[in-house]
Amino acid sequence: MDWFTPEIAALAATAATIGVLHTILGPDHYLPFVMLSRARGWSARRTSLITLVCGLGHVMGSVFIGLAGVALGLALTRLEWVEGVRGNLAAWALVLFGLLYMIWGVRHAWRNRPHTHWHMHSDGTQHLHEHRHASEHAHVHAEAGRTLTPLALFVVFVLGPCEALIPVLMYPAAQHNYAGLALVTGVFGAATLVTMVTAVLVGLWGLKTAGEKLGLRRFTHWSHAVSGGAIGLCGAAIIGLGL
Repeated sequence: MDWFTPEIAALAATAATIGVLHTILGPDHYLPFVMLSRARGWSARRTSLITLVCGLGHVMGSVFIGLAGVALGLALTRLEWVEGVRGNLAAWALVLFGLLYMIWGVRHAWRNRPHTHWHMHSDGTQHLHEHRHASEHAHVHAEAGRTLTPLALFVVFVLGPCEALIPVLMYPAAQHNYAGLALVTGVFGAATLVTMVTAVLVGLWGLKTAGEKLGLRRFTHWSHAVSGGAIGLCGAAIIGLGL
């Protein structure tokens, strides 16, 4: 194993550390999945699968940029500039996605709000009857959301950069150590994906527990609007705070 040098071993350890830290420190890596899973009623399995697919697109986008840059002989600063542009696009896309989803969520909650009417029986008795006007359309919206929401998330995450990955790839690529390059890339990707899924599942558990303790179930018809707002704020925080 001539390719597995001490430098490659150190880079692999660095890649694993960066993969974990850049995911935990970036709420955009898990908050959108937590909020949408809760709002749309996704199972833990479906949420994990969507998270993995989006995370894979997130990592592979930067791998492609990095390898293309090495092949074209681009300097590290130029690659980092490209990743910075991608980062801004991803953050604004997250803001736009969250805003549109929040608007739809407010409209959905307003149309689907529970209210009562007096109902008269043939024997002269009457009682209050609670219903929602939009209930007959719920199935149609649910089916559309099953495809469009994960697809929109995937596009946003493909745009999202992994700036920290680029410098780690430069050494094995420059040395034409392709086995080492594959190892470093794989370690970074695995660390990122495992951390994303773990953070999402922990977030779901925490949100469910908090909701039960605070008695928030009666506000579930506003969950889509709240989710969109949280996602939009997440994107705004990335732009404003440079997260």
